[in-house]
Amino acid sequence: MSRAEVPPASNTPKDSVLVIDDEKTLLDIYGMALAEHFDVVTASSTREAEFILHKRSFKVVIADHLMPGGNGMGFLVRAREEYPHMQRVLVTGYMKPEMLMRSVNEAALFRYLLKPVKLPELIQVVQDAAKVHDSSLATG
Repeated sequence: MSRAEVPPASNTPKDSVLVIDDEKTLLDIYGMALAEHFDVVTASSTREAEFILHKRSFKVVIADHLMPGGNGMGFLVRAREEYPHMQRVLVTGYMKPEMLMRSVNEAALFRYLLKPVKLPELIQVVQDAAKVHDSSLATG
């Protein structure tokens, strides 16, 4: 292979994303799908996620709605208060419109995704959320 055929190394760091889900299989699937585009950190509980958030910052956090030991919605509401620029995405298997609207408002969600989540949609939502994060920092 000639030198001209080697793609240049990218010096641009990937945007950081935190994914929280108590189902290891889903955590692995989401992590693998997003890893090509983002610096992905996973947590299997909201407690673990809160610990991670105190160690580093993220542009986007994705949380499953119902998990043992603390639901994702409550976590996202707290995350909104402490990290207002970090964009929040809720993954849920429940389609009650009133619950979803309350969730969107309380946690100021960027989006919610209904299970089963399509991986191309997940990647696109996170890319869009990262752009909104950057815009929110630029505008104050």
